[in-house]
Amino acid sequence: MPLDGRAAFQLGVLLLALPLQLLISSYYNAGDETQRTFILNRLITKAAVIKEQLFTWDTWQNWCQDLYNKVKMLKSLNQESDAGTDDPALEESYKAHSREYFGASKEPRYPRPPHVKYRVGQVIKHKKWGYRGIIVGWDPYTKAPESWIKEMHPADKPHWRKKPSYSVLVDTRDRPEPQATYVAEENIEVVTNTKVIHPAIDDYFYKYDGAQYLPRPKYKSLYPQG
Repeated sequence: MPLDGRAAFQLGVLLLALPLQLLISSYYNAGDETQRTFILNRLITKAAVIKEQLFTWDTWQNWCQDLYNKVKMLKSLNQESDAGTDDPALEESYKAHSREYFGASKEPRYPRPPHVKYRVGQVIKHKKWGYRGIIVGWDPYTKAPESWIKEMHPADKPHWRKKPSYSVLVDTRDRPEPQATYVAEENIEVVTNTKVIHPAIDDYFYKYDGAQYLPRPKYKSLYPQG
């Protein structure tokens, strides 16, 4: 169902209200004149950005419609979860959202299987596509939806299914849009003395020692042996 103009505008105003209210509240609670001046400048800047970038009808309509579609999709997935489905395609779609694919499982990887060649924190280069990245997870064998495997694995590489695959944060100098990939072990080449740029690095690691990134304690508990 498309959003009408009134609904889109109301939704947008409500979503903008919270950050502006927080800034105004901070202004009145500031302890001295310097803090108030700083917060007031932020408030003026934020208002200018909103006026310049957001107050056009096409922008609001497209943004709000996209938000509505995402909420509708999540609601649909929840309904499928509760009711089940006899449609194999829908069933596979739901499973793809509910399982822990692409090295994202929260189960500790211990002990580390001897056939898993690479470790979390190592900087790698993709042998085929050439981009750099950091390993942030691995599976002892490929764990991904069947449709993804059929699309991404070459027909002459059926053995990849039974080999380790690695979740990798891609360097934004090689691919400007921040992203993660899931790479077969055969496509990985380790590099040293190379830092990677990605906005999510600090979520996983606290330091680069010249050879690899060192995981934060909470993340190291998932991969005690790397």
